[in-house]
Formats: sequence, C-alpha cells, structure tokens
Amino acid sequence: MPIAHAEGNYYSESLDSVRITFQYSDEKGEITEDANPNGSLLNIAGISNEKGNVLGMMPHPERASDKWLGSEDGLRIFKSMVEYAKR
Repeated sequence: MPIAHAEGNYYSESLDSVRITFQYSDEKGEITEDANPNGSLLNIAGISNEKGNVLGMMPHPERASDKWLGSEDGLRIFKSMVEYAKR
C-alpha cells in the first residue's frame, strides 16, 4: 500500500493505551526492520483509540483503491468500514 509520510514516523513514551492496528511488514507478513520504511516504533503504521472508532495511519489506502491507480489493495479497508457502519 502506498505511503506518503516524508519524514514522519510513530513514536511514544508509553504504549499502555495504544491499540496497534497496522504494522509495516514484508511480502510474507513478517514484521522486520527492513520492512520499516521510516523507523517507526515497533513498525507501527496505524493506531486506533480504545473504542476502535478513531484510526490514525501512515499508509494511504485511498491511493490504492482503484485499478487505474495501480492497485485495489486499499479498497478492502474502505469496504470494511462500510460493512462495520451497516452493523
């Protein structure tokens, strides 16, 4: 999935209330140092609040949500949000 964070990365003094929702990984899903493009703590690419209704993330699924953009991988995230809202 595309990323566009320039020099940004995730860091925290405490992980007590952090809910990790996405982590940078390699093609096999392995969380490795080489798969971390920005030095983010624990390869964190996305976090949410305790209720799970607020999400902050570095990858940009909107840039991979249609074939003409080169990938539809990000569309899964948007579809899951729609399904959740329907419930």
